Amino acid sequence: MSEVRKQFEDQGYYILEEFLTEEELSACEDEIERLHKIGADFKTAGDDRARSFQLEPFAKSTEQDGLPLLRKIEQTRDYSDVFKDLSRHRKLVPVVRELLGEDLLLFRSTLMLKPANHGSAHSFHQDSAYWPMRPPSLVTVSIALTDSTAENGCIQVIPKSHGWGIQEWGQIARDTDKAETTREDVNTSQAVDVPLKAGSALLFHSLVVHGSGPNKSPLPRHTALYAYFPPTVQYVGRSVADERTFPVISGLDGRDTVTLKAEATA
Repeated sequence: MSEVRKQFEDQGYYILEEFLTEEELSACEDEIERLHKIGADFKTAGDDRARSFQLEPFAKSTEQDGLPLLRKIEQTRDYSDVFKDLSRHRKLVPVVRELLGEDLLLFRSTLMLKPANHGSAHSFHQDSAYWPMRPPSLVTVSIALTDSTAENGCIQVIPKSHGWGIQEWGQIARDTDKAETTREDVNTSQAVDVPLKAGSALLFHSLVVHGSGPNKSPLPRHTALYAYFPPTVQYVGRSVADERTFPVISGLDGRDTVTLKAEATA
């Protein structure tokens, strides 16, 4: 067993150090600025796609320098070739394949943009508790596009918590200076900060309990999030009539996408 897989299976996460170059990081920052402008245009035009561009909920103003103050951008692959290419990065995908196998599909592509001084906290939870995918065996990849520190709200994880099985978490609470969940019986004393240098990534099991603190620094914290899964994971959806198309990242006979119909659940 490789060291990557051993660490991941034992602790529930693995850190890929500084795999992005300065040029790649600069291109991502330029693209984030462009996406802010796209979000502003969608909002002005009353375009439904503006829903993918979520405002920071606890800021005193919804704008900064004439652009929306964003907390999150969903479905980044639909709006950006830069972040589409990042999901297939030649130094990242082989590591994900070590964990999940040769055939990979993409469940999620998101940007988290904790604004300076008031980027909100995110309560502890498991990704798979909210995702319609079973079994809950996905890999989430959190790529630091800027340095991620305790001060600016880096991810916190509870090591080995992927062994707890899937839990019920209720509503994920978000606030400016604390991270709470509607669930009160979880001991988070074993949680550890996972600071990352820009260009590094945290890969973690979708059952790992994790959260993040507020951004108390004078600079934003930018993170690209992706979630990958193998064909053995099924889409359960809301009903058996549901179906969803997922991008293929690796293998699967070179197909571009795969459409999965929802599996019935007991």
